[in-house]
Amino acid sequence: MEKVWLKHYDEAMKPEIDVDNLSTILEIFETSVTEYANNTAFINMGHKISFEDLDVLSMQFAAYLQSRGLEKGDAVAIMMPNLLQYPVALFGVLRAGMTVVNVNPLYTARELQHQLSDAKVKTIVIVDNFAHTLAEVIHETPVQEVLITSIGDMLPAPKRWLVNFAVKYIKKMVPDFDLPSAKRFTQAMSIGENETYSRPKVEPTDIAFLQYTGGTTGVSKGAMLTHRSMVANLEQVSGTLESSVKVGEDMVVTALPLYHIFALTSNCLTFMKYGCPNLLITNPRDMKTFVSELSKNQFAIITGVNTLFNGLLNTPGFAELDFSNFRFGLGGGMAVQRPVAEKWQKVTGTVLIEGYGLTECSPVVTVNPTKISEYKGSIGLPVPSTDIKLVNDEGEEVAVGEAGEMHVKGPQVMLGYLNRPEATQDILKDGWLATGDIAKMDEDGFFYIVDRKKDMILVSGFNVFPNEIEEVAAMHDGVLEAAAVGIPHEVSGEVVKLFVVKKDDALTEQEVITHCKSLLTGYKVPKTVEFRTELPKSNVGKILRRQLRD
Repeated sequence: MEKVWLKHYDEAMKPEIDVDNLSTILEIFETSVTEYANNTAFINMGHKISFEDLDVLSMQFAAYLQSRGLEKGDAVAIMMPNLLQYPVALFGVLRAGMTVVNVNPLYTARELQHQLSDAKVKTIVIVDNFAHTLAEVIHETPVQEVLITSIGDMLPAPKRWLVNFAVKYIKKMVPDFDLPSAKRFTQAMSIGENETYSRPKVEPTDIAFLQYTGGTTGVSKGAMLTHRSMVANLEQVSGTLESSVKVGEDMVVTALPLYHIFALTSNCLTFMKYGCPNLLITNPRDMKTFVSELSKNQFAIITGVNTLFNGLLNTPGFAELDFSNFRFGLGGGMAVQRPVAEKWQKVTGTVLIEGYGLTECSPVVTVNPTKISEYKGSIGLPVPSTDIKLVNDEGEEVAVGEAGEMHVKGPQVMLGYLNRPEATQDILKDGWLATGDIAKMDEDGFFYIVDRKKDMILVSGFNVFPNEIEEVAAMHDGVLEAAAVGIPHEVSGEVVKLFVVKKDDALTEQEVITHCKSLLTGYKVPKTVEFRTELPKSNVGKILRRQLRD
């Protein structure tokens, strides 16, 4: 496919990045903490840490990990919402030459056990709110050390004590747990302060992140993202954003969780590279407090999913905020809806920029130019050094304006899925990654998503894969067959609907939902269950989910 999109690049953008001279995240981090030492790096709950603070604290954690006998390449899991502890732990792991395994704090014990075992995690840093989940399965995992932190641990006294007391004793958000050999994260930091940090030799080909995703189907898989692929994506994003960001100044608002690849790359790593302040929102669902935080800060950029932007627009006080310093909102993770984008522009005076990516691409593949005048309904232009082709069912490239499956090639593409060569071969062929998304390209090189992966359900920006829901439903003795599909929802984009053929006539909808709740993260739980006498199937017996959706 001819790269017609290049003619719409910003004049400062280069069509290619220098892939032969890519460094590592470690080198970029070291440059930033030196060059921007006095700048604010992260803000959370009113407390700031500078790049110099981040340098010192992350080095202490790296030294601690090394002192415990962990080696380069070992997997360390981080399971927490957006707190100051997150970047300290994240960059500490990377500085120790180890691999970060991001874990969704809302995982059930079953989901957590799978991920920790699959990644062979040796150490986990976890917020005490979720430690009870780990306690259920700790003995079924390879985890050797647990480091526990509380939400307020990096805040100054007395705020630290007040926050931790309120969370545990007033709001009762910390269920009892039994992890007798666990250590406090603060204790580990104190030990690391007195240990000697040894800078490892980190290569671009080393795995920086095991980022878990459903891939295209099935159980959660660990996408192997190297330093090279992550840094390549940073360079690609920089080429797109650099002319619109004041380096060392512009504040980015991070309400999406940092364990999600979108926020990890677009917020945490990109604005670390820029030396910019990053406002961490711990609980974005508390929209009133979220808007209050925004009122106290001169923010320039907000990234999010459609539901987040819609929630802000419908929260009292948001429209009255000072948007004089605001440049744009960047939407991804799920489709931005036109009514939301148009209302956003009316309220903030800026365009809601939409992009597209996936975990397997570190994640950014396309993004709209930041200087467009209005919402286009497009996912934008491919970022530098990215090839895209759209193919039909026979694997032939389609003409301009025609729909085809999007295949992506570029330095940001993952190595493959950990421990799953067959799944890797299914999605990666000759360097091209088959996204499963159906798209079309206009004559100017702008891409548009026509349809998503055949069966994937997208709930508030999170991938939900039917196989997992169906497997859990089938564990119930009263279920004969089950099929999960996504149905439209005005708040979350989609929710899960489950079709069930009963084995036990007495089975009720509530019984099925309660069963699923015990084994699945909240956003994966079916919101409705419809009973059928049979499910539509192909001639080889495969359940036809598309017919159920239709």
